[in-house]
Amino acid sequence: MQTRESVLRVREYFIELQTTICNALAEADGTATFSLKPIQTPNGGLAQPRVLAGGQHIEKAAVQFTHSVGDALPAAATERNPHLAGAPFQATAISMIVHPTNPMVPTTHMNLRFFIVDVDEPVWYFGGGYDLTPYYGNQQDCVHWHETASMATGDHYPKLKAQCDEYFYLGHRQECRGIGGIFFDDWTDGGFEASLKFVQQVGNSLLPAYLPIFEARKLEPFTEQEKDFQLYRRGRYAEFNLAIDRGTKYGSQSGRRIESVLASLPPVVKWVYDYQAPPGSKEAQLTDYYLKPKDWLAPNLAP
Repeated sequence: MQTRESVLRVREYFIELQTTICNALAEADGTATFSLKPIQTPNGGLAQPRVLAGGQHIEKAAVQFTHSVGDALPAAATERNPHLAGAPFQATAISMIVHPTNPMVPTTHMNLRFFIVDVDEPVWYFGGGYDLTPYYGNQQDCVHWHETASMATGDHYPKLKAQCDEYFYLGHRQECRGIGGIFFDDWTDGGFEASLKFVQQVGNSLLPAYLPIFEARKLEPFTEQEKDFQLYRRGRYAEFNLAIDRGTKYGSQSGRRIESVLASLPPVVKWVYDYQAPPGSKEAQLTDYYLKPKDWLAPNLAP
C-alpha cells in the first residue's frame, strides 16, 4: 500500500461524504445552509469545517473534514497503541453532529477516521462509528436505527454495538449517553481495500439511518417543559465531549483549530441541580428504559 495514495483515496471519500451529508441536512431543514471555509494547515494538510446554525428544524449541525500531517502523533490518538506515540503521521477524518430544534428529534453523531503512522513499517488503521441520543424515547426509531447499522456492518454488528455502548458511557453519571449504534477502533480487517469498503458502507448508511427519524419527528408538537428537558439532557452530551471523548482530546492536543474542535457542542445547554424526573413520566422513561443497553433487534423486545 502506497502511503500517499491510500491517504488521498480516503480523503477523497470523506470530502465527498461531507458534501452529501451537508446537502441532505440543509434540504431537511429547509431554510439554513452550511458554511464552507477551507483552511490550509501545516505540511499540506486541510481543514474544512462546515456549520449550519439557526435553522428551522436544526439549531446547529457541524460536519467537519480534516487532513492532518504531523511530526508526532498525539497521546490521545495512541491510548490503545502507546508504542506509536510521537511518530510522524497522517490522519484524515470526517465528523458530524446534529442538534435538532425539536426535542422529539434525537441528536446524532458520526465519526470516521484513518491514521497512517510512519514507523519502520507504516502502520495504518481506520476507526469510527455513529450513535443516537434521544431526549424522548421512541422504540420504532431505536429499532430502525439499529436495523440500519446492522445491515451496514453485517456479522460485525454485535461486537461493534457492544463497543459503542461501552465507549459512549458517562462513568461519573453511571448512564449511557444515548441508545448506541456502532463503534470500532484499529480496524484493518481484510487489508486496506476491504477496510476502506467497510468504512464506506458505514458512512453511506448514516443518512438512511437518521433522516427517516428526523423527518418523522421534526414537526411533532412540543411544550416548553419538553424543550427545557432537551436542554438539560444536552448537558450530558457536553460533559461527554469535554471530559471523555478521545476525538476532542486529540483535536486539542494536535493543535487543530479550537473552533472546529468544539463545534460539536450544542448551542444552548442547561444544568439543573439534582434533577429528578417524575416517576413514570416520559422523562423518567428515557433513563429507566431507553438508556439501558439492550438488544434493539430482539424479536420479543418489550414496548
